Amino acid sequence: MLIWIVLAVVLLPLVALALAVRPVLARLPRLRRAAVALQRRAAEAEALRDTAEALQRRAEDVQRRLDTTSQRLAVIKAKRG
Repeated sequence: MLIWIVLAVVLLPLVALALAVRPVLARLPRLRRAAVALQRRAAEAEALRDTAEALQRRAEDVQRRLDTTSQRLAVIKAKRG
């Protein structure tokens, strides 16, 4: 009689655990595909960020040149009268 109680105490939680894990295991392939898609999007976002930073640096350089050109133009206008 004691053996049946021990078996029930050990096996019932294992059966409950198996039943709880089963839906999670069934979703793993979809979760894996979603993770791969998210990694791909993260790589694309990183590439876009790098491009945006390069464009920002270029815009700052153009702004500096524009400021220099404006200053030179102001000097030329001042010399003319």
